[in-house]
Amino acid sequence: MSEYGYGMGGGRIARADPNIADLTSKVAGSEVPGLDQHHVREVIEAAPNAMLMVNSRGEIVLANSQAEKLFGHTRDELLRKRIEVLIPRRFRQKHERYRGGFFTRPDTRAMGAGRDLYGLKKDGSEVPIEIGLNPINMFDGVFVLASIIDITERKRAEDRLRLVIEAAPNAMLMVNSRGEIVLVNSQVEKLFGHTRDELLGQRIESLIPERFRHHHKQYRGGFFARPDTRAMGAGRDLYGLKKDGTEVPIEIGLNPLYTGDEHFVLASVIDITERLNAQKLQRAVQVNTLRQSILDSLPFSIIATNTDGIILTANPAAERMLGYSRQELIGQSVLMIHDARELESRATVLAHQTGRIIAPNFQVIVAAGSQDAADEREWTYVCKDDRHVPVNLAITAMRDDSGTVNGFLKVAYDITERKRAEAFINHLAHHDALTDLPNRTMLLGRLEKAIRQSQHHGGPLAVLMIDLDHFKQVNDLLGHPVGDQLLLNIANRLQSRVRDADTVARLGGDEFVLVLTEIDEGNKFLATVERIMKAISEPMSIDGHELVITPSIGGCVFPTDGTDATTLLKYADTAMYCAKSAGRSNFQLFTPGMLKQAEEKLVMGTALRHAIEHHELEVYYQPEISLWDGTVIGMEALARWPNGLNGVAVTPDRFIPVAEETGLILQLGEWVLRTACRDCAAMENRLGRRMRVAVNVSTRQFQQKEWPTVVRRALEESGLQPHSLEIEITESMLMQNTEESAEMLHALRRLGVTVVVDDFGTGYSSLSYLTRFPIDKIKIDRSFVRDLDTDAADAAVINAIIAMAHSLDIRVVAEGVETEQQQNYLRARACDEAQGLRYSQAVSIDELQSVMAKIEAHRLRHLRCQALTAR
Repeated sequence: MSEYGYGMGGGRIARADPNIADLTSKVAGSEVPGLDQHHVREVIEAAPNAMLMVNSRGEIVLANSQAEKLFGHTRDELLRKRIEVLIPRRFRQKHERYRGGFFTRPDTRAMGAGRDLYGLKKDGSEVPIEIGLNPINMFDGVFVLASIIDITERKRAEDRLRLVIEAAPNAMLMVNSRGEIVLVNSQVEKLFGHTRDELLGQRIESLIPERFRHHHKQYRGGFFARPDTRAMGAGRDLYGLKKDGTEVPIEIGLNPLYTGDEHFVLASVIDITERLNAQKLQRAVQVNTLRQSILDSLPFSIIATNTDGIILTANPAAERMLGYSRQELIGQSVLMIHDARELESRATVLAHQTGRIIAPNFQVIVAAGSQDAADEREWTYVCKDDRHVPVNLAITAMRDDSGTVNGFLKVAYDITERKRAEAFINHLAHHDALTDLPNRTMLLGRLEKAIRQSQHHGGPLAVLMIDLDHFKQVNDLLGHPVGDQLLLNIANRLQSRVRDADTVARLGGDEFVLVLTEIDEGNKFLATVERIMKAISEPMSIDGHELVITPSIGGCVFPTDGTDATTLLKYADTAMYCAKSAGRSNFQLFTPGMLKQAEEKLVMGTALRHAIEHHELEVYYQPEISLWDGTVIGMEALARWPNGLNGVAVTPDRFIPVAEETGLILQLGEWVLRTACRDCAAMENRLGRRMRVAVNVSTRQFQQKEWPTVVRRALEESGLQPHSLEIEITESMLMQNTEESAEMLHALRRLGVTVVVDDFGTGYSSLSYLTRFPIDKIKIDRSFVRDLDTDAADAAVINAIIAMAHSLDIRVVAEGVETEQQQNYLRARACDEAQGLRYSQAVSIDELQSVMAKIEAHRLRHLRCQALTAR
């Protein structure tokens, strides 16, 4: 059910599913009268697949236990929910349109065919699925019955097949039974001259010359009819058609594949141009009709020997490759240009194959070439300067007129570049593309090896998990090139601080892992960690930007904390997250208590979910004061959990991060918004004047495209005027994706609400983004206001912020005002509004009116005092 027709996305829509067809006949029965919902439920429950029945409004009306198991929702959670709750958000809008189209013509649409389908689990993860659909006509309308299969394992198998095919040295294509190309590797692009995107979806006949296409279609049909008995193309001359219209002789090997209920053929295609040329040359030499001038012009190394392996002649290409002159080669044994160790290895293999003792001599080289067929394989030539050159060597027996073998022809070409490419691919598979450090695959291998060595020698080793604090801000604000260079610098610093026996790896993003062997678990180990932290934190200059990055490091020790690689990495990761939770820029050594902390966080998440669902949270309000006349003009809405875990209040700094991590922030944030709008509208009615309420928005809320709709709905339900609602965001939220952020702010402004930047001055504040985004108000962070009386730098920052904002017609609010001196300073600098303990802490809505009365009464007394003083 996605951007795809009426289905769910990650696999493919299956053809007619026998399970669903059988169920449909049982359930619908051509509108059999008397069929009740109990009967329908029993039939669906008996199905082996996940089954959902959906009405024309998109509501789930029936679900079986397999559906609960697949999506992680209980049946009660699913029933009457829109089917889109089981669809990733990026596909929901299109899915609703496709669903409408399906119910308009349910008997004529094969919806979702050929698209990747994914389902959305309760925990937020996505699962690739395959769906079969059937419409059901019942007495109360048309329904659709969906049979859903988790195809995760199939997708993994397909991904593994892709990797194998891409690593193959030959051109590899996979074709379905309709003759469409569904998978190619880079060698195919090189062979035929087409890009991968040009090939995918094309008929295989597009790579075949026109004169062969009709016959090929017939052969293809026959192959898929009996794929285990037909060798397509055997015994015939085969040609491929390149993009430029030229033809290339090829040799094809075919293998049938089965994926689900679909048949494919995997074709291995080899350009045999060079082989054909070499074969032509060999035949010409055998009959002595090829002139020496032509032989000398060929780019391949060609050496002719007698039956004992004595070199009779060699062409110039052989001289260039080997560094010997023809005179130096003639009369010598061909063994002089072969690697002795390679000969011994091949002799051992041949001995195993034949069951006979084979000496590492010339017969090993020509063992297959002495038969009727040519022998072609990879060998290593040893040059005059002792260079070793890998070659593809074709050996063919030469015969006299009586058919007796009288010598051999060795045709070779240099495959150094191919070998380098293969080595490069292997390197990429085990190293990080940016830093060239070992990746997760190589890390696991090295860590397991280090564990074995530690077990043998009896010494401990340590695993350090390193995360760079606030690295994302570097990417977002300075760009990925700067971020990439920073990662390279960190990688170099880490490598320079460890020994050759240790391992530095990058897992991805800004996470690095160190494996330190033969450590001292005492102060020396901690000193090593301190040196690593100091090395990372040293300032660096990149493209004119002076940067300081700090690490959060978690560590664990073998065998104290764990005895296998997976456990050690897990515990180091747990310790690293504890370091981040402890304020970042520190090191935490794993303790069993950390697992308990993680468990407590899980418990808090469960309790928070329960509290939200059972309305156990409250919204408190902190008044906002006009510095012009001292009146209360607004309030900031703040979530509180007074009766949290075991009846003990939980502070926002504890439960808000948990809500962010678990995704509950979306539900919590919407509830705070609706409650704040409702309370503000009620307060305006009681006071008979306009009030404003400010509501904080989390990053995850701000990233939801539906957020303006949520705001509009809250305003409509409460009756609050849009100009009375302020939406507070942070600087970092704006800078994560500037284009999307600007679009979101304009959407909110179109609703009529006020946009406020909270905690201004703590992020990457700049005049440029204030002019680029539609911002109405900024809130100066309390850290500047707190030291206003004693810190001239903070005072200067506040002066600059107020002046800059007013020049852009942006109002300014000061947070954390606690003293009269702070209030007077801000009023003197024309700051517009203030909030803080100087006026009131956050209070419940029931207390708010009396608090407002006290604040404004104090304002009146102050004004009278000023008047008396003036007299």
